[in-house]
Amino acid sequence: MAINDKWLIAVPVATLWTSFDSARELDQLAITNPADVDLWLKGLTYETSLELCNQNLVQSQVLYGEEVHILEEREEWVHVLVPTQSSSKDIGGYPGWLPKDQLMQREDWEINDRPIVVVTAKKSFLYDYYRNPQITLSYQTILPLISRDEQWVQVQTPTGEGILKVEEVSVYDSLQSLPKGDGKAIVSAGEQFLHLPYLWSGMSSYGYDCSGFSYSMCKANGYIIPRDAHDQADSGKRVELEEIKPGDLLFFAYEEGKGRIHHVGIYYGEGKLLHSPNTGKSIEIIDLKNTVYEKELCAARRYWQETGE
Repeated sequence: MAINDKWLIAVPVATLWTSFDSARELDQLAITNPADVDLWLKGLTYETSLELCNQNLVQSQVLYGEEVHILEEREEWVHVLVPTQSSSKDIGGYPGWLPKDQLMQREDWEINDRPIVVVTAKKSFLYDYYRNPQITLSYQTILPLISRDEQWVQVQTPTGEGILKVEEVSVYDSLQSLPKGDGKAIVSAGEQFLHLPYLWSGMSSYGYDCSGFSYSMCKANGYIIPRDAHDQADSGKRVELEEIKPGDLLFFAYEEGKGRIHHVGIYYGEGKLLHSPNTGKSIEIIDLKNTVYEKELCAARRYWQETGE
C-alpha cells in the first residue's frame, strides 16, 4: 500500500466500529457495499440499538467521499483514522474499524483548493449519467465539482462521477470559502432535524448522537469542531452560563455537573435546549428549567463567535 494512496468512503455513511469483530449478524446491512442504512436502522429494536452503546460496538460514522487513513488490515476489515474528526483518542483523527469493501482508492482525489458541492438537503439522491438514482447521500456530504447547469451539478465521486439536483446542494469555490454562520444559523440548521431518532455514534441525517449533532450543525455553518462531547468542551471559547446565546454548545456532567461530561446540546435561546437526547428518543427542543439537564449543566462553549461574529 503506497503512502500516498487515498482511501475514500464509498457508501452513503460508513459506521466506524470499535473492533474488526464488533458488528453483529443483525448489522449486515450496515457493513456491506452497497449498504442500506435505512433498512438496518428499521431492523434495530430499542434493545439492539442500546447495545451499540452499552456493549461499546461503534465509535462514529463517516460520510460518502470522506478520506480515511488506513493503519492496518485484519481479515476483510481495516483500522483507520478519520482526519476530519479530531479526537483526543489519536492526534491523526478519530480511530475505528471499517469493512474494506466500503472504501475506494482514488489517487487523483482532491477536495482542497478546488470548487466543491455540499449537500444542503436533509438527504439527496446521487444520480448516474442517465438520471437514474444510485444512492441517497446525507446532509453535509461534500464532493468535488466537475460542472453545473441550471438543473444539475456534476460531481466527482469515489467510484467515478455522479449528478445531484441543484436545489439540494450549494456550490463553493473551495472548502476555505465555506460561509461561516452565526449562532442563530447553527440553531436553524438543527431545527430541521426535529423528531429524527437518536443514533449512538450517528454522524449523518440517518441519525445523530448528541455530539454528532452539535458537530454536524457547526460543520454546516463553516466550523469544524472536535467529534466527542468532552473534546468539544475542551475547545471553543469559554462562555459564562449567565451569558449564553443561541448556538452556543451546552455541556452536561454526572454528579450534578461535577463529574464526567456525558452530553452536549445546542442552546436554543429562552432557556431552551436543542439536542439529540439518547437511544429511544428523537431530536427535540426542551425547557431546561426543572429538568435533570438543569442540574447537570456544567459548561458552555462558543465556536461561532471566533470567526463568524
